[in-house]
Amino acid sequence: MITVTEAIATPGALKRLADEGVSIWLDDLSRKRITSGSLAELVASGSAVGVTTNPSIFQAAIGSGEGYEEQLTDLAVRGVTVDEAVRMMTTADVRDAADVLREVYDATGGRDGRVSIEVDPRLAHDTAATVAEAKQLAWLVDRPNVMIKIPATRAGLPAITEVVGLGISVNVTLIFSLERYREVMAAYLAGLEKARERGIGLAGIHSVASFFVSRVDSEIDKRLTALGTGEALALKGRAALANARLAYEAYEEVFGSDRWLALAGSGANKQRPLWASTGVKDPAYKDTLYVDELVAPGTVNTMPEATLNAVADHGEITGDTVTGGYAQARADLAAVERLGISYDEVVQQLEDEGVAKFEAAWQELLDAVAKPLKSKGVDAR
Repeated sequence: MITVTEAIATPGALKRLADEGVSIWLDDLSRKRITSGSLAELVASGSAVGVTTNPSIFQAAIGSGEGYEEQLTDLAVRGVTVDEAVRMMTTADVRDAADVLREVYDATGGRDGRVSIEVDPRLAHDTAATVAEAKQLAWLVDRPNVMIKIPATRAGLPAITEVVGLGISVNVTLIFSLERYREVMAAYLAGLEKARERGIGLAGIHSVASFFVSRVDSEIDKRLTALGTGEALALKGRAALANARLAYEAYEEVFGSDRWLALAGSGANKQRPLWASTGVKDPAYKDTLYVDELVAPGTVNTMPEATLNAVADHGEITGDTVTGGYAQARADLAAVERLGISYDEVVQQLEDEGVAKFEAAWQELLDAVAKPLKSKGVDAR
């Protein structure tokens, strides 16, 4: 397999994807990726025009310790808490990545060139704390191209409205259900209206809504396999794409409404759908499945490096693979429901698990940072 770097000289699937109106973001960040020039190379080639992070990504990066030794020593000398140490390291990486992407941000009028950082996942069910953390993160990173990630939990919805209403760009994460996605879009519009009331210019506010893909197939496929009938097995690998395609249909509806048009007239930007969790979990599926089959204008696809390399090597970008599939998507989800698999139950379970996984990764990160701080004589609590 060729890598993205090797593919740069002969633009192929990645360029075709961009030509179809899909922004390619990298779902990964580490200090080594920044200092080695790897991120700058991806950006310069046009292979990636944005970066997303999450607690699991930072746990893997900082947990390795590579590139963080000097900062850890400085933080230990200052006697900081482990929570403060983690925030100083993660915001430093996001700030540096934002600087790498600044030219893209300027060239696209703020549409791309974005770097996302998530609020502490332990605050996912606390609206006021999420708002306070989002404001603090925006201040700490101090770059116009940062996006603050807020989970699409019930408590996250009013936080989205308030943070957008303060003029802060937001990446809404952990969206699994179509109903919750509509609530997220409504929360964004309410935030824009609040910003306008406060006299804040709307043109500088951008947002994406991270709709998770592969985890839907992982859970529903497991249940289909347990049923084991021919009808059930024939539906494997279809629910996640159906769910995402119907999300895009909802996006077209909301951002064609009179409510939106009034905001657009004030300079507002659409909240673009972002396909997240696009690395294939089942090795039986093509490794570019959730890229090839989710091509639609005005979307973002954030990919782990392995998926980005796979698309560069053998992605099959054949044009819009979303908007013509709404009827089939509804039929696929209805067929799953008829077999006794509850859509509402699955998506709620996935949201709960998503929050729990990020909380666990965050705790592992705190534990990993506490050890070196303690070894340097700091009782980090």
